[in-house]
Amino acid sequence: MKVYFLTLGCRVNQYETDALRSMFLERGHELAEKPEDADCCVVNTCSVTSEADRKSRQMLRKMARLNPGTIVVAAGCSAETTDGKVAADIVAGTKERLTIVDRAEKLFAERKDLTHEQEHVRPEVSKKDDFHDFGSVLSPEGCRAFMKIEDGCDSFCTYCIIPFARGRVASRSPESCIKEARYLAQNGFKEIIVSGIHLCSYGKDRGEDIMSLAKLLKQIDDTEGLERLRLGSLEPISMTDEFIDALAGLKHICPSFHLSLQSGSDTVLKRMNRHYDSKGYASRVKRLRERFPGMSLTTDIIVGFPGETDEEFEETMRFAKEMGFARIHVFPYSLREGTKAASMEQVAHEVKKQRESRLLALASDLSAEFAKAMKGRNEDVLVEKVSGLTASGYTRNYVRAEVLFDAGNGVPVPGDVIRGVVTGSKGAEIVLKNGL
Repeated sequence: MKVYFLTLGCRVNQYETDALRSMFLERGHELAEKPEDADCCVVNTCSVTSEADRKSRQMLRKMARLNPGTIVVAAGCSAETTDGKVAADIVAGTKERLTIVDRAEKLFAERKDLTHEQEHVRPEVSKKDDFHDFGSVLSPEGCRAFMKIEDGCDSFCTYCIIPFARGRVASRSPESCIKEARYLAQNGFKEIIVSGIHLCSYGKDRGEDIMSLAKLLKQIDDTEGLERLRLGSLEPISMTDEFIDALAGLKHICPSFHLSLQSGSDTVLKRMNRHYDSKGYASRVKRLRERFPGMSLTTDIIVGFPGETDEEFEETMRFAKEMGFARIHVFPYSLREGTKAASMEQVAHEVKKQRESRLLALASDLSAEFAKAMKGRNEDVLVEKVSGLTASGYTRNYVRAEVLFDAGNGVPVPGDVIRGVVTGSKGAEIVLKNGL
């Protein structure tokens, strides 16, 4: 078969698409560059917001419209949480991903007329789930690789559908993680981004605490050939002093941390079932900055959460300024049926859009301020692209950078780490000179 892949959503979804791609290739199938040429189209769906759900359904229908003869596969979170008809020939949410290749091959061999429609019943959330280990997975491009070490979430925040889509916390074995880290380094990847649905819960299903993650990161950090180790989204409540100190002891850890916030208002955080307050969050940020001077701090914030008042939103605005985030991912609250927040008093759509606009403007200003403050610093950039006498990539603290170099000293290639002095900034990006 010729197989086309489309990924929506988070880093974990991208990792799982890479894994599925590898599984198809190992069985002798080929990649299609566009759906019109494919015998099978795999759409890895997302359900984090109602808009993501809508787009997932739209993309499934689009695959069938572009190529009526293709086998349409609905994978991922939206497929898992849908009750009723799904516009696909195979539905394999988050619990049946490992069956996709077998089912697609069987359908392809049967050569039956395709209906592009299947009934699906949303499964109950189990009390315990196993980690679906894909083995070692290579990203098809770049010099940075994601590595999934955990799946599922036990938090049940009142706005979130993900525990219903992904199930309970399930951790990958340390042996498998270390094996993949070595495999990635041996294949030329200089940076590993350790990811999970609820990364700080790694080991929880085995009765372990946050230091289980710290121990694993130390083992990955010792991987020969690795130059950078970066972490996915972290939870403030899990960031103990002991854990932060352990991170500071790693040789390759990148000083950029995505610390999930969701709201700067304590009353909203309580309605969200987030189990921390703004004071506790600020104390974790302070500790991180003490141990990682010059680090970048990024976060997620939801605006227009049910019942959010003008004053509660202003608290979030003030807190965001106080924290000096390098980047904020802004999400207007999205009602998800089956969650507790769905039955709460909803904020008007126009109000959500106004608040989203204001917070996005603040986020843009904060990003520009962070980049501007880097002027004069020496920074390392992991090269991803080279065009003329300019190399581009990310700094260790995850700021997009352009490096102007002198070809007389050699021309960098993707995967090189080059050093330069920050001479200025353009919005959220920085410019460096004398990179070689």
